[in-house]
Amino acid sequence: MNGTEGYAVFFFPQALEVLGGAIKPYLVEAPDPYVLCKEIDTAGALVEMTLEGKTAEGREVTIELMVPGSMVRMIVSARSDGAFGFGVRPPASAAVSTTPAATTAPSAPDSPTASTAPTAPAAPTAPTAPTAPTAPTAPTAPTAPSAPSAPSAPSAPSAPSAPSAPTAPTAPKPASG
Repeated sequence: MNGTEGYAVFFFPQALEVLGGAIKPYLVEAPDPYVLCKEIDTAGALVEMTLEGKTAEGREVTIELMVPGSMVRMIVSARSDGAFGFGVRPPASAAVSTTPAATTAPSAPDSPTASTAPTAPAAPTAPTAPTAPTAPTAPTAPTAPSAPSAPSAPSAPSAPSAPSAPTAPTAPKPASG
């Protein structure tokens, strides 16, 4: 995919097996083979891939290759727009820093929850002003009596309650007199 623009379409191993020799001329041989496309359309049941190639006579040709969407494992953009992704980067010593490095307090050893980010001090709170006493309010006027309401619907009979435990009989008290 060096120096190219377009998309790399990776297929499931079973799809490559099913497509067999028909897909072989379009595959780029790699540890995980793929089809390099200039354009791709994933709308619908078929994935349409537009490929550019050359005939045996050297004439340029545009080919449209369509496969069921269920055969496609992954589509990767193969554009060369600069450094992107997890590629090799220059060492940190070669990088020029334009901002001063922040110093952090050392964290406790073997502490999985220790934070290395400094925390800002809490902002001081402003004192609150005393509240002024409120003026007394005028008495409210009495309200007019409300109109009688309509009788309510009778309530449903309640379920019988569970019988209570029997009580022990008490002995009669002797009459005094």
